[in-house]
Amino acid sequence: DSHIAELLFLMEQLQSLVRRQVKVLQRYHVQYLARFDALVLSEVIQNLSVCPEEESIILSSFVSSLSALPIKEADEKEKFDFAPLRLDWFRLQAYTSVAKAALPLASNPDVGRVMNLVIFHTKLLDSLEELLAEASDLSDLCFYPRPVEKMFVATMEEPSMLRYSVAFPLLCGHFSRCVHPMCPEEYPHLKATALGLCNKFLEEMARVASACVMDACAEQHNLSEQLLPKHCASTISKARSKKTPKPPAKKGEPERDKPGTESQRRDRTLTTNLDKLHLTLAELSLSLNHVPNFTVFEHTVTPAEYLSSHLEMRFTKAIVAMASYSQATQEVARPSEVLVGLSAYMSFIQSLGQLVGLDTSRIIRNVLLQQTQPRDAAGEQTLTTIYTNWYLEALLRQASTGAIVLAPALQAFATVPREGEPSFSAAEFSDVSEMRALAELIGPYGMKFLSDNLMWHVGSQVTELKKLVNENMDTLVQLRSSSCQPEQMVALLPRLTSAENVLKRMTIVGEILSFRAMAQQGLREVGGAPQLTVSPLSPADGSSPEEDYKVACLLLVFVAVSLPLLASDPASVYNTELDGYNNNIHCLAKAIIHVSAALFTVHNKNIETHLKEFLLV
Repeated sequence: DSHIAELLFLMEQLQSLVRRQVKVLQRYHVQYLARFDALVLSEVIQNLSVCPEEESIILSSFVSSLSALPIKEADEKEKFDFAPLRLDWFRLQAYTSVAKAALPLASNPDVGRVMNLVIFHTKLLDSLEELLAEASDLSDLCFYPRPVEKMFVATMEEPSMLRYSVAFPLLCGHFSRCVHPMCPEEYPHLKATALGLCNKFLEEMARVASACVMDACAEQHNLSEQLLPKHCASTISKARSKKTPKPPAKKGEPERDKPGTESQRRDRTLTTNLDKLHLTLAELSLSLNHVPNFTVFEHTVTPAEYLSSHLEMRFTKAIVAMASYSQATQEVARPSEVLVGLSAYMSFIQSLGQLVGLDTSRIIRNVLLQQTQPRDAAGEQTLTTIYTNWYLEALLRQASTGAIVLAPALQAFATVPREGEPSFSAAEFSDVSEMRALAELIGPYGMKFLSDNLMWHVGSQVTELKKLVNENMDTLVQLRSSSCQPEQMVALLPRLTSAENVLKRMTIVGEILSFRAMAQQGLREVGGAPQLTVSPLSPADGSSPEEDYKVACLLLVFVAVSLPLLASDPASVYNTELDGYNNNIHCLAKAIIHVSAALFTVHNKNIETHLKEFLLV
């Protein structure tokens, strides 16, 4: 029966109502016993044809006890105790139920009827919990877990019964009454059964509710996605084409709906998918909010926390899914588009506070904070890891091959168009707005992780440059000492090896540092903490300070004498539209300045002096 949940729910409500209004019940029934039951019982006694002395004494004591009840006692905190009266009633039943009794109870049904009513009223005063257990105890269902689970499944499949589904977790709170002092060995088994069923029911309710929330968020995401600027081109094109005659539309090309058409409805009885999701969520919210917490075998259970944990897990997965990252094809969504989707999700989750008693701010804060770390609470990759890997492995790697150029005029990286290759616009992922969106998505800690990885690659390039300097140590020493002797320098230059490699690696360093500066600027503009992204270059190869300082000086010499080679490179063509060169050699200046500043700062040397020496060479 799929409607059994409503019956269980109403029983739980009646029990809670009785417990909540216990003072009202006591005040009423004290007056009822003293002013009505006592009078009725006295009248019944007087109408008895035969009443032996011993039975008469007991019945008279009943009347006197009930008549003597103080009316004000119900307003005080004194406890009632009618156990002696009930014991006397048992004794009277024994006297009047034997054969040849002078006052046979069977011949005087009014006595039994009135006394049973009196006993019931006394239990409402001093044994309310025992009376509730006697009237509505469901603890025996503990021994039938499979039928209970089937009833719960049937309830979850019936939309109109979802609001009553919390009756099943509350039912598990009754199972503690199955424990008996004579069978202590049953306690662990009963406890495990009750907690297991309760956890299973609440997990399923939270799963369905969180699925509804995420589906509704996805609907809102789709609606917000229709408002993205990238859809303006088709709309403008259609508006212009209306002025000119156009051929009939081909089949298979459905016309795209305009944003807002989903709200147009002629009949309110027509329900959309979002309406169904809202209805299901509202029903489950009523169920999860029915009680803030309840107890199962000394364990306090909070239903709303189950939904909170499920929402955090699903929200985290949804954010990562919005990035649409593919490691095989190196495709990823633009940070600005992910930010729009994230805003849609956050807006809907924040509105849940009107339905469910959740701290939605805490949920959003926890999830977004996890996205600023390399791994989330489940050990899965986050937006920080995804975008760090993509910018390093896709964008900057293509920049090192010349497929992408730093465009100072655009304040972004631009793709060099090539025939036969799929179109990819690097500017759509690296301009000012995208850097701001990236900073908002991964925050200061995520930008610090990105910066640390960038500087690690810079450090590896500097290490390779030092190796090249060591390979040409003797020649570079002579070149440095012969800076004022052009003839000797011309004779020494052919002895250098890997000069192109030095320029290439320095260019890569400049590209990485330029991207890092753009990322830091985006973080500053959104009000982040740029001081968290400082990563100094320091020697880590185990060499002595004197040797490392010598290598740093010779590195500048190596770069200086290699610069003329750029004149013979056919890719060294200035692009006026991008305000840069097609082989990114305009990044060399930033690389030389920052690397020299870092290396000479470590050794407390004057940076300006060494840069003047570089210009002299």
